[in-house]
Amino acid sequence: ELSLPQQGTPIDSPESKDRLKHRAYSISSIASRHFYEGEPTMAVRACDMLTELGPIIRESGLTAEEINMPWARIIQGAAQCESGRRDGSVQPCLPDVKLPCNLVYSVLNAMCSFPSDNDNLTYESLSNALVRRTLFITGAVSMEGLPEMDRGEVVFIGRSNVGKSSLVNMVTNRKSLAYISKRPGKTQQFNYFAVNDKAGKEKEIKYGDEVLGEKDPDSFYILDVPGFGFAKVPVEQRQAWSDFLAEYIQTRKTLKVIFHLIDGRHGPIDEDSKIMKQIGEMKPAGVKYVIVLTKADKNVKGPSAKNSGKVSKDVLTKVRKAAKANNVGTAPILLTSSQTNLGRDDVWRFMRLAAES
Repeated sequence: ELSLPQQGTPIDSPESKDRLKHRAYSISSIASRHFYEGEPTMAVRACDMLTELGPIIRESGLTAEEINMPWARIIQGAAQCESGRRDGSVQPCLPDVKLPCNLVYSVLNAMCSFPSDNDNLTYESLSNALVRRTLFITGAVSMEGLPEMDRGEVVFIGRSNVGKSSLVNMVTNRKSLAYISKRPGKTQQFNYFAVNDKAGKEKEIKYGDEVLGEKDPDSFYILDVPGFGFAKVPVEQRQAWSDFLAEYIQTRKTLKVIFHLIDGRHGPIDEDSKIMKQIGEMKPAGVKYVIVLTKADKNVKGPSAKNSGKVSKDVLTKVRKAAKANNVGTAPILLTSSQTNLGRDDVWRFMRLAAES
């Protein structure tokens, strides 16, 4: 393992960049080897070292293409090690060291600290390792219809046709987990999806069979709620949804993250500001509020892997201004596109909060 560039040496010099690349390769090799050999503690420690190295890599100006990290291989090793951990064949070599609920999250931390190339193979490996089973649980129309509070939850809210279902499908690497309709307002209930529930859970739901086993330690719920604004439903129905959402946010103890989706082409509309105000007034302290700008690919000509999406400075200014005015000014802002898969890593950084709860 090579040391970092010495003090006084320009971080962006060819010598420093070369040293940083070799250090990253060395540590990634250590992480990969320990994962594949069933030694999760040492592998996670190596991933933590990569996470600390990432900001220095960015500061040096190295691009994702230049450094070409073997993320897919490390993820596959972590997934293999995690599988052994779940079935008991892999035990931590240092049992006193706390490990994440899924070892792949340690790789995700490292990836997010490095420059991203939005590589499909890498993120398909990531999604497949973090989402092994998905299942529609229920469509609720009141608090009484919600499932038991036995795991963390994330909720996706936003105006109709903003791309909620498309984003859910993108981050889970599923083509039709959440239904995508060309008609705005198609989602008419609070739809619960379970991630990594126990195998055979669908038999309990469909047939009432008793299925042995437990949900995986990293299981959580994804909640897709009706869109506001353009939904062609009676005013009374929209008000009922609003009241339901308000009660849910205030009282659902297992809620961990609120993803508020806003069209990245236009920025927030009045309904978005109302949602921000509602969340600023009632969100419990332990719940994370995240603003997600969607459809970023629509703002570039011929979107590609190297140019997968952007938003204008005017839209960003509008978003920040609206957030500050409604007491949610510290909310992180993510840029996404379900067409180019931009933002998958950023969304997962927050979704993990539900898995780890």
